[in-house]
Amino acid sequence: MSIRKSVDSFLKQFENEYIPYNLITISRSALIHNIGVFRNLTKKQVIPVLKGNAYGHGIEIVAKALKDCDLPYIAVDSYFEALRIREVSRQPVLIMGSIPPKNFALMNYDNFSFVVSDETTIKTLGETGKPLKVHLECNTGMNRYGAQPGAVAHLARLIQGYKTLTLEGVMSHLADADGDSVETVDDAVKLFDSCVDTVLATGSKPTLFHIGQTAGSLRTISRYANVIRPGIGTYGINPFPKEHPLYTRLHSSLQPALRLTSTITAIVELKKGEKVGYNYTFKAPEEMRIGVIPIGYYEGFDRALSNKGLVKIGTAFTQVTGRICMNSSMVSLQSTNAAVGDTVILYSNNPKDANSINTLAHVHHLFTYELLVHLNRDVRRVLVDAF
Repeated sequence: MSIRKSVDSFLKQFENEYIPYNLITISRSALIHNIGVFRNLTKKQVIPVLKGNAYGHGIEIVAKALKDCDLPYIAVDSYFEALRIREVSRQPVLIMGSIPPKNFALMNYDNFSFVVSDETTIKTLGETGKPLKVHLECNTGMNRYGAQPGAVAHLARLIQGYKTLTLEGVMSHLADADGDSVETVDDAVKLFDSCVDTVLATGSKPTLFHIGQTAGSLRTISRYANVIRPGIGTYGINPFPKEHPLYTRLHSSLQPALRLTSTITAIVELKKGEKVGYNYTFKAPEEMRIGVIPIGYYEGFDRALSNKGLVKIGTAFTQVTGRICMNSSMVSLQSTNAAVGDTVILYSNNPKDANSINTLAHVHHLFTYELLVHLNRDVRRVLVDAF
């Protein structure tokens, strides 16, 4: 065994035995339940999206949790995300993000498929001589990636020109799926269907058609779409604002799959008028106890929750006091009998709790996606069958 492998093996063993104060717990049953929700609601196949470190949940852990699910693909943004999945799962992976064409000669293609939308990428993949499946992305209004509708026929024929390439899918992405306008979604879907018509007219025979993400899955009325790509919904988070008519339909069905916890490592007794934290932004209104927890904005506990976010200790909700620091935070213990060593729930998996991801985002005008993807990869993640 090489020195490098010996060191890696030692570090892995040490990490497994080391007891952390901060922990992200992921529920396998919640993830599988959420995929079932989308299957039942849409009657379509599901390609869960695991980009962004599985929306902060941990890409290897989520891939491991889903490895026995019957899925056409798991979707990611990058090749390196696909490699991380391959360490724990043999499921097919759809790589949706851009890759510098020169890299294709260096890559392995271990049951990986690619989203394409330009000549250079198609030609470079075709010239590898590897049997590959591709999904042609069409621009239906996002104006980010995707072939313009007028170029779709040409690109489909270009793919046909390479015997090793199979045009397996046609896809797009809705720009306003969680918005208020029905028309913007309908117009995009009609354009998508038109692009599919064009592809089929070239003689291509794709079998997978997908345009709807979590929000779009409930709003897409397409002649062709037979697959959806739930991102944040896979993890039990509702993408709609509470005032949206579709909010309740999802909120009553999804189960959040993540819980973030820390531990009280010190207790400070404050006198009335004493201040807490950087810039003294909190002043004790009376004699009180505060608990110190070893987690801060570096670990992903959002600094915007300083002096107003709620955490849960036992059955009591209590407020963050002072500014959230890089690696520590302070919380009021006034409504609790908490002691050093007690667990603090920062982000709850119970959607009804005042510190659930959806509630924190709604109350404090934050973005659910950022709350999750900002969770640092260094924070230990564990997979459990259920909470």
